[in-house]
Amino acid sequence: MAVDNDVYNTHSWWHDDQPFATLEAFTPARFDYFHDVLTNRLRLDLAGLRVLDVGCGGGLLAELYAKAGCKVTGMDPSGPSLEAARAHAAESGLEIEYQQGFAEKLPFPDGTFDVVYCCDTLEHVTSVDQAVAEAVRVLKPGGYYLYDTINRTFRSKLAMIKMAQDWKSVSFAPKDLHDWKSFIKPAELHEVFRRHGLANQDLIGFASKRPQLELLKAMRSRARGEITYGELGRQFQLGVHKDTSVIYAGYARKAAN
Repeated sequence: MAVDNDVYNTHSWWHDDQPFATLEAFTPARFDYFHDVLTNRLRLDLAGLRVLDVGCGGGLLAELYAKAGCKVTGMDPSGPSLEAARAHAAESGLEIEYQQGFAEKLPFPDGTFDVVYCCDTLEHVTSVDQAVAEAVRVLKPGGYYLYDTINRTFRSKLAMIKMAQDWKSVSFAPKDLHDWKSFIKPAELHEVFRRHGLANQDLIGFASKRPQLELLKAMRSRARGEITYGELGRQFQLGVHKDTSVIYAGYARKAAN
C-alpha cells in the first residue's frame, strides 16, 4: 500500500467536520511539548527566532509558533494546503511566509534557520535520509531539529492503520493516509541523525489520557456521524507519555562548528 499524499490537496484544514480537524485537536499537545523544550530547557527567546515548518500543511503548528513570536516559514508540497494556510493566517492577522517545496530539497540557503521542525511528516516523505540531510543543511550551526512521527510496531499498525483507516466502524482518517511500512523506529531515525551531524537530546511519546474503551466509543460515534472529527480529536486528550510505541517525538542539536 502506498501513502496517498494527494489527500492533502482535497481536504479542508480548518473545518471542524473535516478529517484534518482531528489533527488540529492533536496540535496543542505537540506545540506544548516543543514550546517547553525551546523556552524552559533550551532557554531560547522566541521573539524573532527563525523557524522552518517542514510539511506545514494548512498551517496548524505554524500559527502557534507565529503567535509565540517566532518568524515562521512554512513549506509544503501541496498547493491547496498552502492556499488554506495563507488564507487562515491572513484571517488571523499573522505574518507567516509560505513556500511550496519538498522536504528532500528545501528551497532555502544553507544555515538559514535557528529551528527546523518536522511533525507528522517524516512518514510521508520519499527519503527520510535526504529529508534530514536537508533540514541539517538549512539549520544554523548549533540549531535545533524538532520532530514527531509514528513508530513501526504492532501497536502502531493496529492504531494508525487498522483502527484509524481500515475498520469502517471506528475509522476517522482518509484511506491510505499512512502506510505502516513507511513508519520509522526511533533507533532508525536516530541513526540517520548521527550520519548527518545531529545529536538527539530527548525522546518522548504521545498518547491519549482517556481510557481505551471511552476512545473506542467516541470513534464509533464519529463513524456514525454523531460527533464531528474535531470533537473526536478533542476527546482523545493527547499528551506527553512514556509510551513511544505509536507516536513519538523529540529534538536534536546540530553541531555548533
